[in-house]
Amino acid sequence: MDTLVFMGTGDAMGVPRVYCSCETCMEARNGGKNIRLRSSVLIDNGSGFWVIDCGPDWRRQMEMQGRRSMRRLLVTHAHFDHIGGLPEWADSCRWMGYRGELYAPAEVIPVIQRQYPWLGGHIDMIPCDDGLALDGWQIYTWRVNHGKNGYSYAYRLEKDGYVWVYCPDSIALTPEETKPMQGAELLVLGTSFYYESAELSSRSVYDMTEAAELLGIVQPYRAVYTHMSHDVDLRKDYILPENVTLAVTGLQLKLGRNN
Repeated sequence: MDTLVFMGTGDAMGVPRVYCSCETCMEARNGGKNIRLRSSVLIDNGSGFWVIDCGPDWRRQMEMQGRRSMRRLLVTHAHFDHIGGLPEWADSCRWMGYRGELYAPAEVIPVIQRQYPWLGGHIDMIPCDDGLALDGWQIYTWRVNHGKNGYSYAYRLEKDGYVWVYCPDSIALTPEETKPMQGAELLVLGTSFYYESAELSSRSVYDMTEAAELLGIVQPYRAVYTHMSHDVDLRKDYILPENVTLAVTGLQLKLGRNN
């Protein structure tokens, strides 16, 4: 049975914020449970693994997991907190003598290439709009609303009758955008705040109160919230749906119906 590992659970800025002395940041700064690197997950089948998103904390995340090489990567979108580690990964591929495989929707690849034009020397960039298979997982991707930040992509993954969805950056999804989430055993969803009072037009990611409404629509068996800002303090007792877990760095979940 494959294992899902949360290498990072933070929003674009991570926790602690350099400039901030709030209770969450201070607890994280002192080695507490609120330390959050940029959001990324690893899927391990026991003999190999692949990763979704490669932010600027990639090197530290790999070291924390005791991993020395990475050959395969999925990318949700080309924002820095999701691709900032690509130069280090490319350098790793160069030194270890193999070409990395980067899978992303076709419209995302040119954005990555403009940002890092030298990556093609060490990484193959492969469009995945028509789906792909990795280690027995059938993977489907679709575009989702990312609010003021434009768009992102979510992934639906199926293997041996088990379905899970990874959607770290989205907000105010339409019925068409939520349809691929239906029937998922597990939904990993980005929720930057517990409650965000800012004008909707200025926002880019669900808060947890809105996420509860989304769960009521798509009805996953279980949900894990990730992509959390320093507004979220894991020491607090938030009012959440019973099937929700707040991700911490290093959280591991078995991906299978026997779990």
